[in-house]
Amino acid sequence: MERNHEEAQFLGGRRSRIKEFTSVVSIVFEFIKGFRKLHFVEPCITVFGSARFGEDNFYYKSAREFSKLASKKGFTIMTGGGPGIMEAANRGAKDVSGKSIGCNIKLPKEQQPNPYLDFSLTMNHFYVRKVLLLKYSYAFAVFPGGFGTMDEFFETLTLLQTKKISNFPVVLFGKDYWSQLLEQLKFMPDIGTISKKDLQLFMVTDSVSEGMDYINSKLEYKYGGPIKFISTKRRWWFGER
Repeated sequence: MERNHEEAQFLGGRRSRIKEFTSVVSIVFEFIKGFRKLHFVEPCITVFGSARFGEDNFYYKSAREFSKLASKKGFTIMTGGGPGIMEAANRGAKDVSGKSIGCNIKLPKEQQPNPYLDFSLTMNHFYVRKVLLLKYSYAFAVFPGGFGTMDEFFETLTLLQTKKISNFPVVLFGKDYWSQLLEQLKFMPDIGTISKKDLQLFMVTDSVSEGMDYINSKLEYKYGGPIKFISTKRRWWFGER
């Protein structure tokens, strides 16, 4: 709770310069912590979605199946490390002996890491966490979720739209769930707030195999062929073990 109080103060307006400097140093060290921990992970696919779905939910089952397919292709599954869709994705990876990691977040109501992780790290700041989830990922799979899932989805679209990242596959799973949002997105080019080509920055499907095929085709185009999973030579500079 103390960390959340500090975050609220930091985002609550101007403070003394020493307090601002101290916060910036804390944020920098949190980035360094994440970079150290994730430096040697294999190429990841990050899976987003609601923390509120149980294992009997259709989308939980779909996320689990998707992660099985991705893991069999050699990808590490990365999630926010919590329950629901995150748990399903990490669980799917472990079903086929794949690699599974979580990047958790400290909240007033603690979100405990799910039991299907090879390792996890817990961040204090959402913006640090989002950078890490993107930096080490080759693609995003977005399942039905709430405000956090939409935030992650739209921030990624903004980065693609503004060319901060390129040829980065984003798959939105659940046609029925996202149907009203998609209607809004289709309306936006008509009044000029986005262009029609921006609607091509992601695909929508109900099929996990179709979603995986889309990711593979986009990445093969980007890298000129199948991704080569080459292990990095591990030199332990700062104790990233």
